[in-house]
Amino acid sequence: MYSGSYVGATQMLAAIASPPHLAAIFPQVTASNYHDGWTYQGGAFALWFGQSWTSGLAMNTLARRVGRDSNASRWDTSLPLSDYPLLSTGTSAGLANYYFDWLAHPDYDDYWKQISIDDHDANILVPAYHQGGWYDIFLGGTLRNYMHIKARGGSDAARHGQRLMVGPWFHGPFTGKTGDIDFGPSARNGEREFNINELRIRWFDYVLKGVANGLENEKPVKIFVMGRNAWRDEDDWPLARAKNTRYYLHSQGNANTLSGDGDLNTETPAAEPGDKYTYDPADPTPTRGGGLCCDNNHEPSGAFDQRPVEARNDVLVYSTPAFKEDTEVTGPITLELYASSSAVDTDFTGKLVDVWPNGYAQNLTDGILRARYRHSPEKAEFMNPGEIYKLTLDLVATSNVFLKGHKLRLEISSSNFPHYDRNLNTGEDQGRSARMVKALNSVYHNGEHPSALVLPVVPQ
Repeated sequence: MYSGSYVGATQMLAAIASPPHLAAIFPQVTASNYHDGWTYQGGAFALWFGQSWTSGLAMNTLARRVGRDSNASRWDTSLPLSDYPLLSTGTSAGLANYYFDWLAHPDYDDYWKQISIDDHDANILVPAYHQGGWYDIFLGGTLRNYMHIKARGGSDAARHGQRLMVGPWFHGPFTGKTGDIDFGPSARNGEREFNINELRIRWFDYVLKGVANGLENEKPVKIFVMGRNAWRDEDDWPLARAKNTRYYLHSQGNANTLSGDGDLNTETPAAEPGDKYTYDPADPTPTRGGGLCCDNNHEPSGAFDQRPVEARNDVLVYSTPAFKEDTEVTGPITLELYASSSAVDTDFTGKLVDVWPNGYAQNLTDGILRARYRHSPEKAEFMNPGEIYKLTLDLVATSNVFLKGHKLRLEISSSNFPHYDRNLNTGEDQGRSARMVKALNSVYHNGEHPSALVLPVVPQ
């Protein structure tokens, strides 16, 4: 079996059923958990994916049902989410009932667990070649599928037969141009360095026919290192030689906007004032690129200049000085954040950015955490307003060389809309409520609360 996205899901779901006639798979840009990393992320509903994908399917079904075409419309600002117009009224009844199932199961419960690849890796018996993109919406799942099956697969063939390729792509097509940036000919499908059809044929010749075509001598992991814009073969993922390095947040209490005093370095903070901003769900921080799916015409995926976002007062900006030498970050990215809110529930977002000498701010990867799920995705637990909590945000992963003269930047806010739904800050059912309140959110960085971006730095 082969192909990507939903057709990658069909491969993974077939594999956990352990059919004796399945011999090998080639899943591309697909997930490992259909709750976290597909429908939700860090507890926040993946709004743009959830509505654009279901809309496309529903409109196709409707067109076939009534024998005519329908035009796409945008209703991502509609509240409550369960009243999404395309799916909830009139002739739309029954077109995408699963959308309402998703909203009815915000917790990671049995609805999700029965189809989670993460929970059934031991059932997988076959080798797999996983392909993903640094700007793909399902990057985290691609990486976990490789790692988990290699560690927990149900046969030697599965454990020793996992391969991984990650390029500088969004969800497709793989043209080498991702948002603003063209990563060059080696990233384009059909070129010598990357030809998906040739790679699939080589893979299946190798695992199904035993053809010695060079794959037997290649390392199992191939990654595209951005910045240098070159492919590199690796022994494994994550890279064993990468050293987790903490870049601590600093400011004098005014890190708001690009013009603020936010700093980022490896020195542990001492006594420093925290930073504050007001998050208003009625005026959320807008999405600008990143890992999106599935309507690139209205919300394009990939790398874009983040300075328009960084101009907002509800965005905290922390930057390093310009690097004096090339610095590579390759691997999983985590943000350890000490924060409080005036609300019983709110979101916190983080974004890793490469700042070029001309000021262009290239987004690399991002993440979000709905505070009620700070302890577990299985059970919501509201905050006590004003109490400081340690939050861990998964910013997924990247491979990027911050070239000499570039800066590393972290953005923190409480929304990334419409990539994710807006937290209304009330603690009410996000799928059924339309009531919203503003939240005063604070980020702390001092000796007792050392907020830090944890980066896998690769020695040069």
